[in-house]
Amino acid sequence: MSIDRFILRKLNTCQEEHTRANLVRLFVIRIRRAEIAEEHETAYAVSRLH
Repeated sequence: MSIDRFILRKLNTCQEEHTRANLVRLFVIRIRRAEIAEEHETAYAVSRLH
């Protein structure tokens, strides 16, 4: 199971507010990192074309 699916599953079942907040923060960090990695990958691909 991927970490993203694990986080989402825990968010669906978690009752403790502090834990839920931490899971949301973790998920947002993972989304931001994926966006940055995608931007770098796209920039690299474009730079190789020139």
